[in-house]
Amino acid sequence: MPWSKIRAKLENEYLAESLRGHIQYFATSYSKYPDHEGRAAVRLDGEEILKGNYLDMVMAQYYAEKRIRTENPELSYKEVCAKSRYAVLDEGEFDQRCFYAAFAEFDNQSIEDSLNSDNALVRMFAVLDRRVGKRRLVKLADRIESELEWLRAFYLIRLRAEGIKFNADGAEDNSPDDISAEI
Repeated sequence: MPWSKIRAKLENEYLAESLRGHIQYFATSYSKYPDHEGRAAVRLDGEEILKGNYLDMVMAQYYAEKRIRTENPELSYKEVCAKSRYAVLDEGEFDQRCFYAAFAEFDNQSIEDSLNSDNALVRMFAVLDRRVGKRRLVKLADRIESELEWLRAFYLIRLRAEGIKFNADGAEDNSPDDISAEI
């Protein structure tokens, strides 16, 4: 699927009504770069709040593989590579291909599976999804503290957009149903 259709689905079909016009997705590949590598980002009101590119991801993966091999010498090369991919994604390092793969997974499974995915980018798409209502958001607030630091920001953005207050004890819906919350 071309990027323009992926972006249209993410921003128009899936994105929660309260976030439309505020969240934008961006991905590109550079034609003069070997293998057309590139970058991807998520913007909130024009400011990139999550961004990743190929070079940073490769460097992070190299160091993650080195660390994993040192900690677990019994693992095969294939197992080390698989663990390092998730390790760098957990650190917020990815490229446009990871972004496309996460969207493909998200687009082809239920919202419940996406919310519980091992892939943090898939969970990000799910948290921002219109199919996750206020009641489910309040229930999800329990897991915010245990989420990855960069992913926690997306939970808080969505809670704020829906008018749900969050504190250390959890979330509480304090807004009338017809309010259109501003970010």
